[in-house]
Amino acid sequence: MDGLSPNGKASPFADCRPNGALGHGSDDDSTQLPLYHKPRDYVEASVCHVKDLENGQMREVDLGSGRALLIKEHGEFSAMAHKCPHYGAPLVKGVLSKGHVRCPWHGACFNIATGDIEDFPGLDSLPTFQVTLPLPPPRRCRLLNTFSALSCPAALVCAETLRQEGFTDRIVMCTMDRHPPYDRPKLSKVCTQTLLRLRSMEFLQDHDIELFTEKEVVAIDVKTRSVTFEDGLRMEYRKLFIATGSKPKPMTYKGKDVRNVFHLQTPEDANSVARLANNKNAVIVGTSFVGMEVAAALTDKAHSVSVIGIETVPFKKALGEKVGKAIMKLFEVNRVKFYMLNELRPGHFVFPVLQLKEVVLKSGKVLRADVCVIGAGSVPATGFLKQSGIHMDSKGFITVNKMMQTNADGVFAGGDVVIFPFPPRNNKKVNIPHWQMAHVHGRVAALSMMGRATEIKTVPYFWSAMFGKTIRYAGYGDGFDDVIIQGDLDELRFVAFYTRSEEVVAVASMNYDPIVSRVAEVLGSGKTIKKRDVE
Repeated sequence: MDGLSPNGKASPFADCRPNGALGHGSDDDSTQLPLYHKPRDYVEASVCHVKDLENGQMREVDLGSGRALLIKEHGEFSAMAHKCPHYGAPLVKGVLSKGHVRCPWHGACFNIATGDIEDFPGLDSLPTFQVTLPLPPPRRCRLLNTFSALSCPAALVCAETLRQEGFTDRIVMCTMDRHPPYDRPKLSKVCTQTLLRLRSMEFLQDHDIELFTEKEVVAIDVKTRSVTFEDGLRMEYRKLFIATGSKPKPMTYKGKDVRNVFHLQTPEDANSVARLANNKNAVIVGTSFVGMEVAAALTDKAHSVSVIGIETVPFKKALGEKVGKAIMKLFEVNRVKFYMLNELRPGHFVFPVLQLKEVVLKSGKVLRADVCVIGAGSVPATGFLKQSGIHMDSKGFITVNKMMQTNADGVFAGGDVVIFPFPPRNNKKVNIPHWQMAHVHGRVAALSMMGRATEIKTVPYFWSAMFGKTIRYAGYGDGFDDVIIQGDLDELRFVAFYTRSEEVVAVASMNYDPIVSRVAEVLGSGKTIKKRDVE
């Protein structure tokens, strides 16, 4: 894609240079590990000749007791840690462009001069080195009264940004969860028994961030600037950040308190699903990304896995029918049985003494079920705001401006609960419930609270892992009218460009790294990719 596109014009990818061969690094089992062992005072090493690197090139170099990423851009050398601190992706396979490197797996960006994180997901910056490459210092952390739910990372990023930017007053974070901040997307991808914390309690204490767990907010009074909790506690605020995330979409069936039916909201839910599915029959209701990830995770544990969906193929609305069919085949090869164009018959979960035994479909088909996970979508968790005076749309999403401010003075919101102006769609207000986008919202809200208003400048980016393969997606493809597919869908090595009115608005891929990060880099620079550029 470097140089000229087929129409003879300069390719929009020309400024972006990939590094490493096209391939796939599965990040399903990646964990957040310290980048280096405790270093000596410094290490100096000769790693290559000055002429070994061309402009726009990156190379991983060995220092003996650690590795670093050596970069040459515009004739200048720089060096920093070689792995993304989010899930440990090798940055040498990422995209170098205009002073930063974009991660090939999930799209995080790092400034090559300072190591600062410039786009998310992730919380930490990278250590940088002098060109003589001493080993780095320990990993640097980017450092409201605010109240929020930690199932959404917007809250944590907001609090850390406030401290980083010099806020010295009290910060309080409140959550209904039992746990400190954790990596929630991993719940459905691996049904893990390990709590993957984003920050330790020691970290929060060191930065004077108070955490109240198992605290449910029942009312907000914007006139008195106060928050009331279910236990009667009332707290006043100067600035308030709401990031309460989403909750499962209501379904009509009997036995909502059945002990082997789950919505997968907590680590305890994930552990229970994994335990109950062992050599048993698992039923997944819904073909959302969460539902499909759980189905994939259970195939090596359960006796049978059945998926119920209301469309012809999974992911049809998000990824298109052709991609959906290819992914559906992957599941079928791995013993997952689909019941598409179907749904539960109202009230037809069959259970004795609060124990689910069978699921009855609208078609009359009866499925044995020892455990059931409902992944049929979600709605914003904003019921407690109905009498608050904070503006919401008809679906319950909080409306905010470009700075994540609500209509109420001093009240901000972010994450899954908001609709916000999206510049690539002429500032149409949209909801983008991505883990990465929540990080961005938290930072923008914090800067706005500090009087340093900044607008959202990011490309939406998400990923989904199934059977050791990862779907990567960048952009905002809602309302796409065509899909251009390159590669081989049958082999699950492809890239799909989603277009709307002759313009590429999103891209998805499997086993085609780092194409999604390259497209994100182009879109993030403000350039337009036309349909003809990829045809």
